Parts: sequence; structure tokens; C-alpha cells
Amino acid sequence: MILEICKKAKAASVQLAKLSTEEKNAAVCKMADALEANADQILAANKKDADAAKVKGLKAALLDRLALDNRKIANMAVCLREVAEMDDPVGEIVKTWTRPNGLLIGQMRVPLGVVGIIYESRPDVTSDATGICIKSGNAVILRGGSDAINSNVAIGDVLRDALVETAVPVDAVQVVTSTDRKVAEEFMRMRNYVDVLIPRGGADLIRTVVEKASIPAIETGTGNCHIYVEEDADLDSAVPIIINAKCQRPGTCNAVEKLLVHTTIAEQFLPVAIAALREKGVEVRGCQKTAKIVQDVKLATEEDWYREYLDYIIGVKVVKDLDEAIAHVNKYSTKHSESILTSDFDKAMRFIREVDSAAVYWNASTRFTDGNQFGLGAEIGISTQKLHARGPMSVRHLTTTKYFILGSGQIRK
Repeated sequence: MILEICKKAKAASVQLAKLSTEEKNAAVCKMADALEANADQILAANKKDADAAKVKGLKAALLDRLALDNRKIANMAVCLREVAEMDDPVGEIVKTWTRPNGLLIGQMRVPLGVVGIIYESRPDVTSDATGICIKSGNAVILRGGSDAINSNVAIGDVLRDALVETAVPVDAVQVVTSTDRKVAEEFMRMRNYVDVLIPRGGADLIRTVVEKASIPAIETGTGNCHIYVEEDADLDSAVPIIINAKCQRPGTCNAVEKLLVHTTIAEQFLPVAIAALREKGVEVRGCQKTAKIVQDVKLATEEDWYREYLDYIIGVKVVKDLDEAIAHVNKYSTKHSESILTSDFDKAMRFIREVDSAAVYWNASTRFTDGNQFGLGAEIGISTQKLHARGPMSVRHLTTTKYFILGSGQIRK
């Protein structure tokens, strides 16, 4: 089954790469219209997934990522229309130069080819990834997790049906309907047909793809994110920033998971911050100093400092200075998003320069690490690696370049 899907995607990618911006935009807009027109069909499929997830005891934050409603489907359509409005990077001439022998050499932006997405309980990824891939001239193969299989198949069917009346080949969009891990592992070895794999999900999923795939993979998503509160921070604004970063959507990869506090303000700030977190239902796990300052704080283990909770849980540590904060972040972070709260420009710049993560903030919530929030449109994932792309990835990041050389009879001597 997978081999046939990959062959069809490869053939479709060749045709898709030839299409004009107008033809791709028309297809993406058709898909947006189809999502809205078939909302009832999608919601019925999603209800099956949500009901099954509740029976399995999926935690609330993850149920939030899985569940769809009319508002979310409308937003999925909006995201597709935003993608259609974005500049088309395909065919862009990046740079040209002329050599002494008269050869004109240039770089042109081109699609990657076939993009494979392996993801967990986020049915909106199915439409977002499809729109971004089509706009960037790539065919896409979507392999979602078992928790959202009905939703993903329903959305995929709607999107494929919408392509029938467009110039985009229907097989440019394919959803793998099997949730068998052996099928997923076979997919990861289709190097002759798939040009890149993008895993979106938890640490286990990403590690499995990186270790087992023979296809180049872009690591995305895992977010053990930190906020560090310096001794000169505006404490009145610090609490709302922390609450927003932890509680707005705790099941997302850009939610804060660890709070570091300078020792000189710990006794003043921690009781206030922890009380505010607890009021929102957040469990606090802290270092020994934190536990001495605030009662009933569960002691954090070494494993806690590495862990991405994706839940109403936060780890809290008192640090002696900026150096310790930076060292702690660089040791335990997953290189996603970190923030420093301080009134000192030099401290902020040190944190920004020395913290080795894809997005580093000064006096702001980590929740802004998102393609749409960065003005990039819908995103296909947030890369936490350093090669090819880093941070939120959108249309431009799903292209590469090739050289073109214009001559007038030159031969090498």
C-alpha cells in the first residue's frame, strides 16, 4: 500500500512543480471552500475520535488538540486562504553573478518534491500541511496517529475531492489510512520516492522517525520551554506572562514547562507566582529552595527538568544568576522557545545570544512561536534542529535551490 502511495505522490509532484502560482492558489482556495462546505462530515468523524480518546483517558490538554468544532474548521479554512495569499517562492531567482569567462550563474528556488508528514493528535495539521505543500509545489503524504485517524481521513477526502476541478493532481495529497506501526516504518524507508520527512508530535515520535528513517528528517515540535525571571524584572507583568505561557494552551509545544527565578527575588516572587499558577489548576514541581519557600511543592526529579509535560504542570527552579539560568536552559531545553524577563538590555542580549534555541524572547510569552504569529502564515512545524530550517516553517522553507548556468559556448580549459 505505502509503495503505491509513494509512487503516485512522486508522479504527482512532477506535474505539480510545473503549475503556475494562480493554479496553485485556486486549488488551495477550493480546498478552503470545501472544508467549510463539508464541516458536518468532518465533525462527525472527529466525534468518533474524541469519544474514543475520552474512553482511553486522554488528558484534557491533548483532547483540546484533538477536538474540532465549527470555529476550528472555519479557522482551518482561513489558514488555507492565507497560504494562497502568500508570495510564491517557486521560481524565485535568489542571486545571480557573472564569472570572468562570461558564464552567468544563478540560484533558483524549487520545490523539495514529496513531503511526508508523520504526526499525532492534531487533525488541523492535515489541512495546514496540505495547503503549505501545494503552495510550495510539493506533493504531500500524511500519516497521522490512531487518535485522530477518522478526522484525518475525512479531512483528506474533502481536500482530495476539492482538487478534482483544479490543475493540481489529486494524488498530490494522500492520507495513509493504516495506523499500523509497521506501515509507518515502511513509509520511513521510502527514500526513492519521498524527499523529506517532518515528524510532528512528542519526543517518542520524533526520536523514532530520526532513528528509523532512511529519508532525511526535520526534527520539530518537542518543546521543553523555559522562562527566566531576572532580579530586575517587572514582577507585575511577569505573572501574566507566565500564566499565559503555561495556561493558554498547555498541550502545545510552545507552552512554557519550566520557570527559573533569580535567588534574590525568589522569596518575594515565588509565593505570588505559584499561587497564581495553582489558581489556574497548575501542579508545581520545584527544586529544594522552591519547596522551602512555598509549602506543598512537590520536589522535582532530574527527569522533570528534561520533561515536556503538555499538561497543567510546571517545574520551578531557583538559580543564583544569569549564568546558571543560561547553563540550565542549554542543558535541559529541547531547543524550542525560551524567554527572559528583565529590564536590563545587556542581560537580555546575553540571554538571546547564548541560549541555543530556535526562538528566544525578551519580556514576552513563549506562546508566540508560531508561523502565523510571526507573519509567516500557516506553519508545517517548528524546527528545533539547525540544518535547512530552524523555528516556524512555512511555504518558503519547503523549497530548496538549484543552480542555473547561462553560457555562450564556453569550454573549460
